[in-house]
Amino acid sequence: MNVEVDAIERVLKNATEALESSKYHIYEIGEAARQEQQALAAELQRVMEELSETIQAVDKLEEQYRRARVRLVEVSRDFKRYGEKDIRDAYENATQLQLSLTVSREKESNLKAKRDDLQKRIRSIDRTIERAEALFSQMNVVLEYLSGDLGQVTRILESAKNRQLLGLKIILAQEEERRRIAREIHDGPAQSMANLILRTDIAERMLAKGELGVVKEELADLKQNVRTELEEVRKIIFNLRPMTLDDLGLVPTIRKLTQDYEEKTRIRTKFELRGRERRLTSGMEVALFRLVQESLTNVAKHADATHVTVEMAFLSDGAVRVVIADNGVGFDVARWQSKVASGGGASFGLVGMKERVELLEGNFDIESNVNAGTKITIEVPLGDGTKEDVNHG
Repeated sequence: MNVEVDAIERVLKNATEALESSKYHIYEIGEAARQEQQALAAELQRVMEELSETIQAVDKLEEQYRRARVRLVEVSRDFKRYGEKDIRDAYENATQLQLSLTVSREKESNLKAKRDDLQKRIRSIDRTIERAEALFSQMNVVLEYLSGDLGQVTRILESAKNRQLLGLKIILAQEEERRRIAREIHDGPAQSMANLILRTDIAERMLAKGELGVVKEELADLKQNVRTELEEVRKIIFNLRPMTLDDLGLVPTIRKLTQDYEEKTRIRTKFELRGRERRLTSGMEVALFRLVQESLTNVAKHADATHVTVEMAFLSDGAVRVVIADNGVGFDVARWQSKVASGGGASFGLVGMKERVELLEGNFDIESNVNAGTKITIEVPLGDGTKEDVNHG
């Protein structure tokens, strides 16, 4: 037994050292990408400022060139008032302005192309950083398990293997959720706020030059953008923890979820309530809400459906049943169960949902056939999870 333990210790030590080294390299890659991102962001801001100035210069030159052409026509027609020198001066002025305008327009075009290229490169680096962070987080999770006491590891393997695996999945799911939230904030409100700051700087310079009309239009556009981003922030907050869940309860929150889901995905969504609605404990309401939310997300990602129904029933035996049914492409349930049993290639989303329902001491059932839609049935005993009946009066 000691020989086996020593061999396991050597394997764990070698694996830990290899992971530590790889984690360090991934960290370096991520840091280098962040530095490049910052440099590109600074360059993008400089280009945006120069582009704004160039656009203003083009607008000014266009107006001057228009006036010069009017002047050239005027002196060319009135030979009594203007001599040959006046005509020549007007022509040279118009020609010079035309040349300057052409050069400025070319500069504007080049700056716009450079702006687009920088934005594309920043998005590419963002994806690199995201992948590096994901790998870094996963390695941290694995290292936490590998660096623990060997006796404790063997006891876990012998007495609670399934619990350990579930714990690992929960940690990975939490990391994935953190990355998803960070990505939503970075790609949405954070980017827009940076753009708003840049545009307010441009508006200040226009205001200093007395271009009140342009500033007024810019502020109106900024106001609309702020409203849009505020709505995006509210959606992120709702996905994190819907305030209606605490204030109104599970049923109104799921009803709003289905309404928003239909508006966002264009999938016709119907919510049905059976039995007498009751308030549940906070933990139970959150758990059931997340299960419904994840089921709808799976429909949008994988089902290719045009219609989905969410039915919630408060049963007389003190349980709650939720049924999510769609008319999408479906799948082979027997094949899916075989993959789950073998531990290879099965949908982590469905497996995670099944395990969460089992933690609630409930039943999780899937009915599906290829090209015949999917129906997920979740039934959970409430026990002490009921708070009170909802007063409909």
